[in-house]
Amino acid sequence: MSETPPYLEIDTVFLDAGNTLVSIDFARVAAALASEGLATTSEALRRAEARARPRISRRAHERRSTEGEDAFAASLGFVLAELGPPVELAAEERLALARRVSLEVREPGASDRLWCWPLPGTEEALNRLVALGLSLVVVSNSDGTVARGLEAIGLRRYFGEVIDSHEVGSEKPDARIFRTALERANAEPQRTLHVGDLYHADVLGARAADIHALLLDPYSDWGELDCPVLPDLLALAGAFEQVRS
Repeated sequence: MSETPPYLEIDTVFLDAGNTLVSIDFARVAAALASEGLATTSEALRRAEARARPRISRRAHERRSTEGEDAFAASLGFVLAELGPPVELAAEERLALARRVSLEVREPGASDRLWCWPLPGTEEALNRLVALGLSLVVVSNSDGTVARGLEAIGLRRYFGEVIDSHEVGSEKPDARIFRTALERANAEPQRTLHVGDLYHADVLGARAADIHALLLDPYSDWGELDCPVLPDLLALAGAFEQVRS
């Protein structure tokens, strides 16, 4: 495990959007799966998605992208694989199902309609981070809808800048998206911490831009990693408060 971030020295926090601030509307995904004959719950899907993140992360690293229909379908296939009994699907059947459901729930150019479920405790954590005087910036791989989606759920007001990969022409783990965020936020890399949910996109990408990085792992699914890990944004706020009180 790497050293604890230098919380006293950090004045800017970059936050990923998906699975850091908001999650997929898994009730919608569960309904689409039910129409295909597979009964599950949004809670089961949400837990399976967290278990699937290491595999999703590795695939994104290999393909150098977390965006697009193919990436979403592949990620959903990994989620289905993590559902476990009584859901038992052969690999080909699972991928075919994921592709059909992806076409039903994912609207191109409208990710904000699917990634619209605020994670529990998010607003409280953001309030606490802002109260400490930290500047908050979103750095997200998306399709140009992140700012609109955050506005719709009342979270946009917490962020000085929202950096959307579709709008800036580079996506994590490319260091360029982080450098764009640093420039727009007038931030220094050594005084900036990036927080996200995918090691290969968020941690390696931030490091490539010489930014401190921290991974969110709500259920300890990742095992041993060479970066700091916390379960959620409330824990992040608590870590800052502990050293600044």
